[in-house]
Amino acid sequence: MLTERQKLILRIVVDDYVRSAEPVGSRTIAKREGINFSPATIRNEMADLEEMGYLTQPHTSAGRIPSQKGYRFYVDNLMVPERLSKDVVEKIHRLYTERFMQFEQVIQETASVLSKLTNYTSIALGPGFFEATLKHIQLVSLTEKMAVAIIVTNTGHVEHRTVSVPANIDFFDMEKLVNLLNDKLKGVPLYQFKDRLYTEIASELKRHVSQYQAVMKMLEEVLSRDKEERVYLTGTTHIFSQPEFRDVEKARELFELLEQHDRIQDVLAGTKDKEGIQVLIGQENLEEAFSECSIITASYSIGGKPVGTLSILGPTRMDYKKVVSILHFLARDLSYYLNRVY
Repeated sequence: MLTERQKLILRIVVDDYVRSAEPVGSRTIAKREGINFSPATIRNEMADLEEMGYLTQPHTSAGRIPSQKGYRFYVDNLMVPERLSKDVVEKIHRLYTERFMQFEQVIQETASVLSKLTNYTSIALGPGFFEATLKHIQLVSLTEKMAVAIIVTNTGHVEHRTVSVPANIDFFDMEKLVNLLNDKLKGVPLYQFKDRLYTEIASELKRHVSQYQAVMKMLEEVLSRDKEERVYLTGTTHIFSQPEFRDVEKARELFELLEQHDRIQDVLAGTKDKEGIQVLIGQENLEEAFSECSIITASYSIGGKPVGTLSILGPTRMDYKKVVSILHFLARDLSYYLNRVY
């Protein structure tokens, strides 16, 4: 159990190290306004904090820096979220006064604003495979042999898929096909499309549409579905501005991981359905390349159900107070916007 004085010293060390990226010494703390104990007393307390694992000393004669344990205690017990400036609040509000054409555009713009406001890398996960349901489907002829299928989901996501049209199928069959799909599949989760195709739609097609087998083959193309969630990354170059990643090899490993979206999803898999802000520090992350990073995540919702996440990736020496405040505010406004528009 830390004493109140030890908590104060730990909080100052974290805040100063986040700001300066330099180890914090006892004299620096003693000069802080409101500190009324001597450098010698502070040195003793810092030595105790180091012995308990909350601080480390990178060099023999240097000050201390927080350990992973120190950051965790800070985030869980000492951190007070920063009050956002009027300018930041206005930038977030202004983002959601726009009317976006597609859901992806909303998420991409949100990720971009998040990265600019924090100066870290932002990672946004779009609504997952199991949440998306069909709102509308349309088939548009391109040529006699080709058509484009347009699938719109309840989240506002729009997919375009080019498919081969069976020879000699006429306009009326295409119209009946589209009407049947919208009637049978509206509101159905996209992952159930294949089952519905064979249990409900096939028998109707056999009765009403010529060239049944060829049309079924086309529908398999139309209704095929990639199970991966969409990952939107913005501000990856911010990594180079952090002193922790001036080592080219460290930065390279991090960039290679960021290119593998399935692995990013695995890291963030457990955060989407949790309420509030989630903070993964250092080796709490599953990937070795993230072992010197922190990831802070907030979920956004549609209809009261979490459907995706907004995350910030940065060094463990992250400005937690600022990032937590911005993420909380942005996720709340994004959820409000999505529920109003979609």
